[in-house]
Amino acid sequence: MAEPIVARITLPERARRGEVITIRVLVRHPMERAIDAEGLTPLPRKILHTMRVTYAGEEVFRADLSQGITANPYIEFTTVAVDNSPIFFEWDEDGGTTYGREARLVVT
Repeated sequence: MAEPIVARITLPERARRGEVITIRVLVRHPMERAIDAEGLTPLPRKILHTMRVTYAGEEVFRADLSQGITANPYIEFTTVAVDNSPIFFEWDEDGGTTYGREARLVVT
């Protein structure tokens, strides 16, 4: 089960079947790089390394993130409106934690 995460997910409330929609995601995550800059103390690395988006039972977007990505990463992508199914967003973090959110799109 995915842990909750603070993410701003922006997509249209409604779309026509077959319409291309833009989805914007801003996730709040510190992207800890395993070093405390002030004291140079080693910390457990906590970086989001994968983002997956599933819609209508299909993976519609996947991003492999690297340690060079900024804290609170912003990602924008498009997909085609096909169904009233929920859109699931998942992020995998170093250390094995998986975070998740869900959004809805009304397709007419």
